[in-house]
Amino acid sequence: MLYYDDPAPGSGRRHPRADFLSDAARLNLNGQWAFALSPTAAGTGDDFSDPDLNVHGWGEIDVPSHWVLRGHDVPMYTNTAFPFPIDPPHVPTANPTGDYRRTFDLPSGWRTEGSVLRFQGVDSCATVWLNGVELGHSKGSRLPFEFDAGTALREVGNVLCVRVHRWSAGSYLEDQDMWWLPGIFRDVELLERPAGSLDDLFVHADYDHHSGAGRLRVQTTGPGGAEVVGELSIPELGLDGVPTNTEHRIAQVEPWSAEVPRLYRGMVQVGAERVEVSVGFRTVSVADGVLRVNGVQVHLRGVNRHEHDPDDGRALSVATMRQDILMMKAHNINAVRTAHYPPHPEFLRLCDELGLWVVDESDLETHGFIYAGWEGNPVDEPTWEPAVLDRTARMVERDKNHPSVIIWSLGNESEGGSGFVAIERWIRDRDPSRPLHYERDRSYAQSDFYSLMYPSLDDLRAIAQRTEPAPEALADHPALEERRRALPFLLCEYAHAMGNGPGSLADYQEILESSDRIAGAFVWEWIDHGIRRTEPDGSSGFWHGGRFDYQPNGGSYCLDGLVRPDRTPSPGLLELAKVLEPVRITVTDQHVLVRNAYDVRSTAHLEFGWELSQDGAVVGRGELPMPVLAAGEQVQLPLPALPDLTEEPGEIWLTVSARLTNPAPWAEAGHEVAWGQGRLDEPAVDASGPDGGAAPAPAHPGAAATEPAQHTEPARHTGGRPNIPAESATEVQIGPARLDARTGELLALGELSVAGFGLHVWRAPTENDRGQGELNNLAKVWHAVGLDRMTHRVRQVRVLEHGVQVSARVTPATQAFGLDVVYTWTPAEPGAVRLQVDVTPYGPWQDTPIGHHEVTLPRLGVRLELPAALDQVSWFGMGPGESYRDSHAATKVGRYRTAIDDLDFDYVVPQESGNRHRTRWLELTGPGLAPLRVSGAPTIDFSARRWSDEALEAAVAAYQLHPEDRVYLHLDHAQHGLGSSSCGPATPARYRVEPAPTTFTVVFAADNR
Repeated sequence: MLYYDDPAPGSGRRHPRADFLSDAARLNLNGQWAFALSPTAAGTGDDFSDPDLNVHGWGEIDVPSHWVLRGHDVPMYTNTAFPFPIDPPHVPTANPTGDYRRTFDLPSGWRTEGSVLRFQGVDSCATVWLNGVELGHSKGSRLPFEFDAGTALREVGNVLCVRVHRWSAGSYLEDQDMWWLPGIFRDVELLERPAGSLDDLFVHADYDHHSGAGRLRVQTTGPGGAEVVGELSIPELGLDGVPTNTEHRIAQVEPWSAEVPRLYRGMVQVGAERVEVSVGFRTVSVADGVLRVNGVQVHLRGVNRHEHDPDDGRALSVATMRQDILMMKAHNINAVRTAHYPPHPEFLRLCDELGLWVVDESDLETHGFIYAGWEGNPVDEPTWEPAVLDRTARMVERDKNHPSVIIWSLGNESEGGSGFVAIERWIRDRDPSRPLHYERDRSYAQSDFYSLMYPSLDDLRAIAQRTEPAPEALADHPALEERRRALPFLLCEYAHAMGNGPGSLADYQEILESSDRIAGAFVWEWIDHGIRRTEPDGSSGFWHGGRFDYQPNGGSYCLDGLVRPDRTPSPGLLELAKVLEPVRITVTDQHVLVRNAYDVRSTAHLEFGWELSQDGAVVGRGELPMPVLAAGEQVQLPLPALPDLTEEPGEIWLTVSARLTNPAPWAEAGHEVAWGQGRLDEPAVDASGPDGGAAPAPAHPGAAATEPAQHTEPARHTGGRPNIPAESATEVQIGPARLDARTGELLALGELSVAGFGLHVWRAPTENDRGQGELNNLAKVWHAVGLDRMTHRVRQVRVLEHGVQVSARVTPATQAFGLDVVYTWTPAEPGAVRLQVDVTPYGPWQDTPIGHHEVTLPRLGVRLELPAALDQVSWFGMGPGESYRDSHAATKVGRYRTAIDDLDFDYVVPQESGNRHRTRWLELTGPGLAPLRVSGAPTIDFSARRWSDEALEAAVAAYQLHPEDRVYLHLDHAQHGLGSSSCGPATPARYRVEPAPTTFTVVFAADNR
């Protein structure tokens, strides 16, 4: 059998070991390599490894990189499907193969004996030759492998040859919802090994939370695994040259946690080599159905993280890794699941240093076998067991010394089998200090957690209350069912962050925090996997799998992150930051309640302040004295001394913030960690509103496009009684509104011409509206019933004594149902007109061309087209960023101003965006134009952009969106919630917009010139 078709994990490799930093010399072999790509596994020929081969005419490629991102072949993305036939262990004959060659000299004085050649990551299978000597081959793309290279080295002119196959038997274990990106994508280095040096070390650092003592044993081994005794020095612990392989008890230590990542740095010396050690004392346990670290229950508030860069794929720089962690910390994320493979080792060093809880996941997923009914699934085939076990062993050995790693994950979405039994046994023998996780362990025999993906709110609530039904698989296994019910619950994936969304984050978090049974949850996922490409118009854009010329592909399913491919935070990330706040602040008209929601840390590093506003204008600020709260403590304080505003009309809001007193590695001093906001006057409108959700939440500094408005009142307008014309007149004037007396069409508001006014129910579908195939596909239902092609028929225009009433029927083409609407225009205050919209559904709404479905509305409101010269908008309501009925925690009630062109968020796939929820009033302005003011009664949702919903939906990418000669203003009574149905449950009923009798009112004010 050809080696790349062989399930065996490799040949000639050294035993896996920890990744550690040593003062022994190392030669970095990254850089420019000679490169040639061939269409089959034969590569450039059998003489490829000949050191004297003439490679004149070959190209060059940078290492680390992926050749498909350097102009060779095409990047491929699939979610669950293999991009090759399911014929294990064989792969196609058409197997693109990259031949790499690099020539190097050894530094002067290099000791060749014992030298080790290390590859940190090669996708998917590599054979390695050094100076014509075959060292071996390896599979397991996101895992290191090493060869003994000493006997093959020479002082000058070393020729290193690596043949990399895009497909191999190992590819059947790497179907991980990501781009298939071949190549040498992590570091390559040659390690000098001094005589008598150590080969591996294992740091055992336990914390006794009862006494505060630490127990430390650094196990050092030489080649072959035999113990070698070295000297351990950690000055802070009073250890100076003490022997390794011996337990040392330290009376008092500071434990490591993600909140306080205390590391003790020292050195192990064995022979002439000194190795750095970073010791974090901590003990992980699962007992009584609770996950604890250092005796304290911890709550994992996490994200799933693929490694991705829009230009370099998984060949991430250390700076990018650090950026990810700093952004996570700044947005109150405290945990990461390394989905679905071990990350670059530097990422874990940074997690140790900066503080994140880590679920380290094995490079193992066989999801594509679902299309074969799981027949031949490698994790349940004895011939594959060495490969399955090899991947886990390489992860555990490499990462065993990281205090941030508190859970080993056995893999992802591979069903079950004997391979997982072997994995579990091996890990528990090698490292019993960490619990194990595997979501697809439906026997509940290997995993230390009961784990699921994407439950509904109702299902999650049942789990929190321990009332969930027993899984069918355990119907005849009462002992296993008893074990499952005793396990803590870990929600390893939820809130699929694809496009605009996810919705209901506040609802999920409320349930997640309601039960000690729940260890935590991880949003799917951190980053959009878009690849930067030049668009047809010359602009730069991010492409998903569906934009490359190959089949099968997973389309835009790779664009499901909280940050864009360039790491711009999305509104979803800001929403998550709010609901994950480690300090909870509740403001009422009587008091301020502050609760410390950290697991370990006190609030000593925070300072508190308040800000008072009236109708959005800030009228006072001050400090709020706050006692230091230990983790879990809370305090109720009276309101601070505030200016007396009782004589003035307007909404009075008090905002209390918690900010960093001093700089942290992940944020500057003054960074807002948490806040709460409450209304102090008689609340006509609650910030959270009847559509639920959390109290309003913080603006993010990244939202620079939206700035607080100047604290000036909108323009006031005056006008006389409405001008009711004679019957022969063709127009009617009501305040600033000019209407066609025959058709009821709105022609102008003040000096602003208006077109296209009418009831509007369509929105450009979000990725969540499109569901997952046929599942929860709202957009398909909406299209099927014709909500995207509603026609308006005016039934009657009545000119009343004090206004105009227009009756119309709004109906989808081909359908016998629709909406009857009555627009009633009446004078309001001087210079203003009130519009009341009464909507009544008629006909059989549930009988659709695709069967009986519960038909909801994308939105319910009015749309009007205004002059393109309008370019700014101010508003009083939720802001500064976009907000929806199931996603508005990250907005504060205030007064804001921004350019109309900056209202929308630039999602990679064009879709509905930019809504501002529960707006009191808004004002549109432009050079040379009188302002147009719109007020809700009491609130309205609004959005504005320079293209229609129809154009927005038709666009594949942003470059296809061309500003029109108008502004489309949406004034909505409601929009359908965002949900997370792209991979998850349907949007909860309370966030849907049902076709039901509805009345809403808006008031327009504009100058008549």
